[in-house]
Amino acid sequence: MLALDIGGTKLAAGVVDEEGVVHSFVVAPSRAEEGPERTLDRLFELAWRAVAESGVEWEQIRAVGIGCGGPLDAERGVLIAPPHLPGWRNVPVNALARRVFRRPITLENDATAAAAAEHRWGAGSAVRNMVYLTISTGVGGGVVIDGSLYRGSMGNGGELGHVTVDWHGRPCRGCGRRGCLEAYVSGTSIAERAREAGLDASAEDVAAAARAGDPVASAVWAETVEALACGVTSIVNLFEPELVVIGGGVSRSGEQLIGPVRDAVRASTMKPAGECADIVASAFGDHVGVAGAAAIVYDRAALGDARPNG
Repeated sequence: MLALDIGGTKLAAGVVDEEGVVHSFVVAPSRAEEGPERTLDRLFELAWRAVAESGVEWEQIRAVGIGCGGPLDAERGVLIAPPHLPGWRNVPVNALARRVFRRPITLENDATAAAAAEHRWGAGSAVRNMVYLTISTGVGGGVVIDGSLYRGSMGNGGELGHVTVDWHGRPCRGCGRRGCLEAYVSGTSIAERAREAGLDASAEDVAAAARAGDPVASAVWAETVEALACGVTSIVNLFEPELVVIGGGVSRSGEQLIGPVRDAVRASTMKPAGECADIVASAFGDHVGVAGAAAIVYDRAALGDARPNG
């Protein structure tokens, strides 16, 4: 399976087999501000490179999965207006990809797709109810309820990054409201809050400086942990999952982030929800985007749904 991931800062492509093994993985900057045509051209070039590096013959590639942040219309294969891709409106991704690859195309929300990968092959493979959170340029979510993906009535459910953690809080660049989880814990927000505090640093730099004991970075990181724990507590109370899986670039900090969040969530959630919910890092790490794009296609096939959406 050829799997593609369209992110706010990077593009990724890989070839993933039915066991979830990623046979190749290549990345490139998104440069999404150049517009959908040029960005998708680079994505498709990256895809050919992923196939070439995988050792899999093109004839063995049966379909193409594409993950991207929403809102999107998965059935029509159209990106409606993703906040992390400013200016992209009603982009017919599937039709464009089908012209290039001449294979069935499946488009899905990237965090929903990542949840499918973690549930099918990864950290959540042994559970029936789980939540996936991706913390990267923005914050996205995917939910598995009783073994099935939850998509909502219009296919864009699970926007967990827009759970409110402070209704008088920071403006959210994604949706325009105030106090969203994304406005505090995304990589973009961490860097922004660090600059406001006088520290010119990326989210990764903030995490490293906090580990080294820098007081400014430590304060920014502590606020990040507190906001994430607040959001995850609400999510656990709502869904009562067995597992919360956290992925995305910010999660590379590992237990520096996840450990204190886990402790705070267990202390704050209503019982017994918090007692049964573990919080762990993504099993796929940086590969979760392409694994998810592939998982969606395999899941449709397993369900006998031969309706690729393009």
